[in-house]
Order: sequence, then structure tokens, then C-alpha cells
Amino acid sequence: MHLTVRRLLLTLLAALVVTTGLVSPASAVTKLTDAQAASQLSASGITRVSSGGCTSRYTSTCTSYDQINQETVSGIKTFRSISGCAITITGGTETGHASGTYSHWNGYKVDVSPTTCVSSYITSHYAYYGVRSDGATMYRAASGNIYARESSHWDITYYTCGC
Repeated sequence: MHLTVRRLLLTLLAALVVTTGLVSPASAVTKLTDAQAASQLSASGITRVSSGGCTSRYTSTCTSYDQINQETVSGIKTFRSISGCAITITGGTETGHASGTYSHWNGYKVDVSPTTCVSSYITSHYAYYGVRSDGATMYRAASGNIYARESSHWDITYYTCGC
């Protein structure tokens, strides 16, 4: 089997396993400190902004990476690489987001600025996936990761490090 087809099939299989609940990503995650994640992200040219000018996980106006999943960091780095877009993270693991297994608090999500480049890439490369209960339009990558367009940002859920 051609290597590209094989990789695609493995990626799709992994996404299917995750989204159907056959394997729970929550059971096999590597958590990072804010400093570890910040180092990886800044080395990839990804910036962070915070309305409060802080990084505390326990302050809603901060943008924290504390306890973010390695898969989430790898996912946004991959997105940056394949899209060629400048990425600014505006939300991480800080308090104040919706709860749930695949939440910001649990390290599965980041919010990014909706630049023309980011929005154009998502809407032209990922499949329309419907409208979330809060009205956010969703797009789904082949990997199973979900990109939801909220009013002021893209809310991205990384189940895997693939985009």
C-alpha cells in the first residue's frame, strides 16, 4: 500500500477510535507546565496574549498553558506549520471556560485569534461539521479535531496532534 494512503488510513482510524469512544484520550495524556508549553510554542513562532497580562491558571483574564496536553501543543504547532498562518493563542487552560471532559481546563482546547489566514485555512481545508449548541459553526479535520468559530476567536479541540 502506498505510504501516503497508509498514513491517511491510520489517521482516519485513530480519529474514529477516539470519536467513537473506543479509546479515551483522557487516559493517556501528558500534561505540561506553563513554561514547558510556552517554550515549545514560542519556538514554533506561536504567540500568546492575555487581556489581564498574566498566565495564572486560576484567573479568568489570564492565558495559561499550565496542565495543557502535549497533544494540544503539538496540534497547534502542526496547524501553524501546515497553514503557514501566524497563530496567537488567546485562551488556554485558565478558569472561566465551559466545563467537560474535552475542555480548556482539562488541556484539550486553545482559543486562537481569527485572522483572515487562520479562518480561510480552516474553512477551506476542513469539513463543515454543523452548528454547536451555542451557535458556533464547527469544522472537523480528518484527525477528528474540531475548530469552532465563536464570536471573537476559534475554539479548537485537539483529540490528537494531527490537524
